[in-house]
Amino acid sequence: MKLQGEAKLVRIFLGESDKWQGRPLYEAIVLEAKKAGLAGATVFRGFMGFGAHSRIHSAKILQLSEDLPICVEIVDSEEKIQAFMPTLDQMVQEGLITMEKLEVIRYRSR
Repeated sequence: MKLQGEAKLVRIFLGESDKWQGRPLYEAIVLEAKKAGLAGATVFRGFMGFGAHSRIHSAKILQLSEDLPICVEIVDSEEKIQAFMPTLDQMVQEGLITMEKLEVIRYRSR
């Protein structure tokens, strides 16, 4: 797959405990992105955060949270990202989805 120049980055902010059809939502999103043939997806776990409910979720020992913040990033062309958006809309019942324009400098595999 070749990806260079202008592309889109989608960020999905959700909770670690969010589920989709019995599996972690972040995992389901990555698997669906792969199935859709998108260029790449990465999951990041946050140490602390809050969202629409204004509850603090933290990895501090004294207030151990089992619902840490998760961010999934997906990069591909605008056309492929737009085609994937209905899937994301269906899967993400609660959270935040953002999109921004970016420039891909290099995307290679061996």
